[in-house]
Amino acid sequence: MINKRMFLGTATAVALFVAGFTAPAFATDPDAALKDLMTKVMSKGPNGEDPALASSVTLTDDELAKIKAMKATAALVFHIGGNDWSNAQAAALKEQFGKMGIEIIAVTDAGFKPEKQVADIETVMIQKPNIIVSIPVDGQATASAYKAAAAAGAKLVFMDNIPAGFKAGVDYVSSVSADNYGNGVASAHLMAKALGSKGEVGIVFHAADFFVTKQRYDGFKTTLTEQYPDIKIVDEQGIGGPDFAGDAEKAAGAILTAHPETKAIWAVWDVPAEGVMAAARAAGREDLIIINMDLGENVAIEMAKGGMIKGLASQRPYDAGIIEAMLAGYALIGKPAPAYVALPAGPITHDTLLAGWDEIYHAPPTDKIKSSFK
Repeated sequence: MINKRMFLGTATAVALFVAGFTAPAFATDPDAALKDLMTKVMSKGPNGEDPALASSVTLTDDELAKIKAMKATAALVFHIGGNDWSNAQAAALKEQFGKMGIEIIAVTDAGFKPEKQVADIETVMIQKPNIIVSIPVDGQATASAYKAAAAAGAKLVFMDNIPAGFKAGVDYVSSVSADNYGNGVASAHLMAKALGSKGEVGIVFHAADFFVTKQRYDGFKTTLTEQYPDIKIVDEQGIGGPDFAGDAEKAAGAILTAHPETKAIWAVWDVPAEGVMAAARAAGREDLIIINMDLGENVAIEMAKGGMIKGLASQRPYDAGIIEAMLAGYALIGKPAPAYVALPAGPITHDTLLAGWDEIYHAPPTDKIKSSFK
């Protein structure tokens, strides 16, 4: 069943995440906008589906007993491993699959290379898993490998991204994601708060066909341009990886060189934000405001210090992993599954960092974060 710690009530969530900055009077009030975000999901699914609430995904005791009796197996096929997001997903999937009697027989890391992920899928299929939970690196390049896995009998549940041309209920069970568009919107309001709603900013975006990072970018840019007319986007630089920190350092360096008046830079997730921090330090710009997506330990340490990271909008990878495992159980027993499940946005500031970490990861902040706090 869903862990009771998974979702805060709306009032608690609002109090947790909007307590960061003291807000001046803007045409758009960022605090009010952030509060409103906590009551809804703005994202649509990869095929335009309306989102189902994570709280709607449940398994009865009888259903759990049926799943356990199957002694099923699962493989986790990641785009990249070793980061806080992937670690949280893997931990949640391991926990929930354990409760369901499902053995995880493989965990792979594609290093954000589509050809490696295709090879990973082909390798795990030798073991004939009943379930694959995965996030495609590239929807086009990996589609045929996922199609072959499904044809061989694997039930596919996707994190965030889906292969090109796939339809829920036909080619895969379901996809689970944060409200990435909503998180992009939240990050725009956080930037406005940090800037006093005025200034010139840059963007470091993900230059790839990746559904959720496009949603983040669209949510951020649309909100900033439509609701904060005194904030001007002066430059945008795309990064392709797999060295996302290094690519972002170069991109941010180019922005700061071409536009030395830049007051803030938005980074598409935490690893690129680390590259933006490195570029700012190299340029002697530790006054730069950085707003990013995703809560990782390194950006959390910088935020705890009162450094350049002034706000971020996080996914909820642990909660998502629990839901993904449960939806895999749906497929095993033939229970109809929602096509797309989304979790609410998670904006975090310095004041809400410690409680926010616990809420996002279902674990206390690391010692490095706590010892860095000012």
